[in-house]
Amino acid sequence: MAATKRNRPDHDGTHRLAFERNKKRIYATQTVCGICGKPVDFSLKYPHPMSPCIDHIIPVAKGGHPSDIDNLQLAHWCCNRQKSDKLQKTKTEKGVLDTISNRILPQSCDWAVYRSQ
Repeated sequence: MAATKRNRPDHDGTHRLAFERNKKRIYATQTVCGICGKPVDFSLKYPHPMSPCIDHIIPVAKGGHPSDIDNLQLAHWCCNRQKSDKLQKTKTEKGVLDTISNRILPQSCDWAVYRSQ
């Protein structure tokens, strides 16, 4: 059975132009990873794990808007990759689950000291 490719509206669909415009705004105004809270070095380029990228705070796969600037944040590539489509949830006083953050993630490697071969 062949895998079907899912088109993402922020990659090749109706939201592509808005996503690119907001990506430029974020790159021009933010300097800290929204996931780990550490500075982002814009001189690093993909595939370096600490290179800058754009993270969807509420993942598109979980119903997040693909190009709304309020749903986008600056991130390190490795942090964004590790976060994937996870959301951190906690119980409120009334026992209802409430999405509060995506920063509380375990770090498997200190990518700040990464050295490419």
